Amino acid sequence: MRFGVLGPLMVWADDGRPLAVAETKVRALLADLLIHAPRPVPAEILIEDLWGDEPPRNAAAVLQARVSQLRGALGDRGLVVRRAGGYQVVVEWLDAAQFERLAAAARAASELTARADLLDEALGLWRGPVLEGLDFAVPYAARLEELRLALIEERAEVRLALGRAVELGALVEAHPFRERLLALHLRALDRAGRRHEALTAFDGFRVRLAEELGVDPGPELRELHLAMVRQEPARTNLPAPLTRLVGRDGAVRRVGDLLGRARLVTLAGPGGVGKTRLALAAANGLAHSAPDGVWLVELAAARTAADLTRSISATLGIRDDIPLTDALRDKRTLLLLDNCEQVIDDVAELARTLLGAAPGLRILATSRQPLGLPGEARFDVEPLSEPAAVELFAERAAVEPGDLVAEICRRLDCLPLALELAAPRVRALGLEELARRLDDRFATLSPEIRGLPARQRTLRAVIDWSWELLSEAERTALRRLSIFAGGCTLEAAEAVGVGAEELARLADRSLVVVGAGPRYLLLQSIGAYAREKLADSGEESRIRDLHHAYFVGLAVRAEPEVRGARQREWLARLDAEAADFGLVHDARLADALAWYRHLRGRLVEARDALAASGGDRAWLAGMSTALGEPPDTVATGGVRASWFAVHVRWAYGDFAANLRRIEQVLERARQEGDAWTRAAALATRSHLAMALGDLAASRADGEHALAAFTELGDRWGQLEAADSLAMLAEIGGDYDQAAKLREEGLEHAEELGLWPAVAFRLAALGRVALLTGDLGRARTLHERAVQLATRQSYRSALEFSEVGLGMVARRQGRLDEAETRLRRWLSWLDDVKGLAGTAFLLAELGFVAEQRGDAATATRLQLQGLAAAEATADPRAVALAKEGLAGARSLAGETEEATRLLAEAQALRASVGAPLPPGERGDVNRILARLDAHRHPEGERRRKSAGA
Repeated sequence: MRFGVLGPLMVWADDGRPLAVAETKVRALLADLLIHAPRPVPAEILIEDLWGDEPPRNAAAVLQARVSQLRGALGDRGLVVRRAGGYQVVVEWLDAAQFERLAAAARAASELTARADLLDEALGLWRGPVLEGLDFAVPYAARLEELRLALIEERAEVRLALGRAVELGALVEAHPFRERLLALHLRALDRAGRRHEALTAFDGFRVRLAEELGVDPGPELRELHLAMVRQEPARTNLPAPLTRLVGRDGAVRRVGDLLGRARLVTLAGPGGVGKTRLALAAANGLAHSAPDGVWLVELAAARTAADLTRSISATLGIRDDIPLTDALRDKRTLLLLDNCEQVIDDVAELARTLLGAAPGLRILATSRQPLGLPGEARFDVEPLSEPAAVELFAERAAVEPGDLVAEICRRLDCLPLALELAAPRVRALGLEELARRLDDRFATLSPEIRGLPARQRTLRAVIDWSWELLSEAERTALRRLSIFAGGCTLEAAEAVGVGAEELARLADRSLVVVGAGPRYLLLQSIGAYAREKLADSGEESRIRDLHHAYFVGLAVRAEPEVRGARQREWLARLDAEAADFGLVHDARLADALAWYRHLRGRLVEARDALAASGGDRAWLAGMSTALGEPPDTVATGGVRASWFAVHVRWAYGDFAANLRRIEQVLERARQEGDAWTRAAALATRSHLAMALGDLAASRADGEHALAAFTELGDRWGQLEAADSLAMLAEIGGDYDQAAKLREEGLEHAEELGLWPAVAFRLAALGRVALLTGDLGRARTLHERAVQLATRQSYRSALEFSEVGLGMVARRQGRLDEAETRLRRWLSWLDDVKGLAGTAFLLAELGFVAEQRGDAATATRLQLQGLAAAEATADPRAVALAKEGLAGARSLAGETEEATRLLAEAQALRASVGAPLPPGERGDVNRILARLDAHRHPEGERRRKSAGA
């Protein structure tokens, strides 16, 4: 568990989820304990800090109650402990402690880059003012704030030493008399070519210091001011930015680092990604290291080598009769060559010549493709991260960030130019209408932004510029690639007539993004543009047919692979193709992907695809059942689909009939030589044998299925077969073995991303925790299972998990919650003929009524439950129903009947080797105590009197 005080008080669970500590005094208590951690805090200090001069009556008891609340909020994990005269919090991780550790490590680091990284990490932990509003925390907060300011100053020193940009203006305004901070600010302005601003800032500081404090600036500031006055003006033509650069701090730093190691750095990326703005920011930060100037040369209008030479000479003020090589030979200059793509060969040749002649020259180029020279360092400028894109759009559009803003940013590929073009439209359209109109993004983003080059004033113009630079073969390839909804592999690209050479050239021109695999993707805006070109080309129908044929073939090839030793590899491959599979409506594809979609929890997608394409009826029936839709009959189809239709409903309806159906599937699998389906049918039969009380047969089938799946290499099958063995261990009272098997299954399911299996196994682990009396862990596990099952729309997993929460609530005395959670599933179980589940729910609801003292309701529910249990033929279910009925009878004073029922239940459990679990013994113990009280009323009165 992690704690945060560098901002509002925060608590995070092990999986990163924030935990709520809602009550004000409890939050203050936790804050006080964290401030002093790892030392214990005396109770009297806690009382004084929490209540000041107005402590409550019986303050020690009230404090103890607050401690109990805090323990509950932290999950009763033993993190708040009593120590001699006070309390202590056991801190696994505290952001303030980590902040101080990183500060110490940074100060000890000898290498500047490492020190900068450590300082960035330390300062990145801050979320706001420390524990604002808590008076007792003021000294603690002041110490940390002073350390934060010192580290900011140290980071600025390091960044300046590394030639990186530094922005301290806002901090100087907040701390106007901090001279070291001001000195760093002045140095940063001067190095960025903003000496006039630096001198003005010094003059303002000097006047303010004299007027408010009656003193002069210190010697360091005076010497810095004098040095700036004596220097020549900075040599640069870089324009001052009109807006703040968002989300690029790390990129600016990395580009600066590259220019420290390489003399030619090219920023490559698609149009509108922000190459020029990033280059300007990086160049600004390097002004100090280029004493002969940092010069921007705009090449968008250049068309020939002569244009290129004239542009550079004019920018540098060199006469046209002086060769550039002579003018730059002895200079330490940084040239920023912007928009090189349309004269890429000429730029490459000139760069080679100049770098060879002028050893002090460095070139920073922006282009939609690299120059391709030896020694060139390529930096791929990518779209903004989603948080940075949201920040940029919200700032430019003057709106609050939120889900709709994030959706707009995603649909615009988080491209800075697209966001800049979209933001002004919010005033006229509003966010919702803007999002809706992005289906036609080129029309929506057509209004021009003044001050931009013509090629960047609309989104279409940006992409037109790239399109015009392509060869005919590259244009053909780009429009064909637009047929893919989720990117493609080389194999898929070749299937629609795009070769490796064209892919490589488009990637070099930043029109195709190369991902892991490799996988080739188009940004959404480029894809939309290319699809328009495909529609105009006359070949769209043919390309769509090729796409359809390829993905049907891929699905058919994948079907056996997701059941074998290469399961993990093929699941990942199919995941990557999910968007394109969704475009293909074909029964062959729907059938082939049915099992994959089930494993991934995409049940609605599977059902709808099967229904729309006329796929195998057994697959369709099985998916409908998994979604909680009661099937009229068990449909038959292919052997695997037929197995699936029985497997997902084995717990519903007539167990004996389901057993007959699975026997039929097993025989078909044997006849067809289908080893996988035979193993799967054995696993299902193991569940059914257990439900019918034949534990020996269940174990035999489970072990055979596990061996078969292990031989086949199917991890899903292994965890499914092991699930039966875990349940048998649970029934036999071996809870350690049950937990071990469940945890191994959960690990395998999470590793493969089998989310329905994960949900079931989380809930199953919760059941083990419940049976062993660990109710806190049981609740946590069932809650996680509910969240996951809800996301998957998996009704049976959701029912199993919700019922588990109801069981926990009943055992913790929250009877209203228990009844609500349990009762909501009765009608659904009745619809799907889930007799076993119905019997169990009625028993639990009967116990709720009994614990409330309602004998009549308890009797009615338990009698209904007993009838349902007897219909299942499961001795364990009948035993539970008899125990429940015994409770109802004992409440009505029918001691002999209740005693008889308990004895019958015990005999039934013994007959199948299923002892009463510790977690269920509480019900029987309560009933036995009530029976004892009926038999010995005098003893009961004496006990009550003694307790009083």
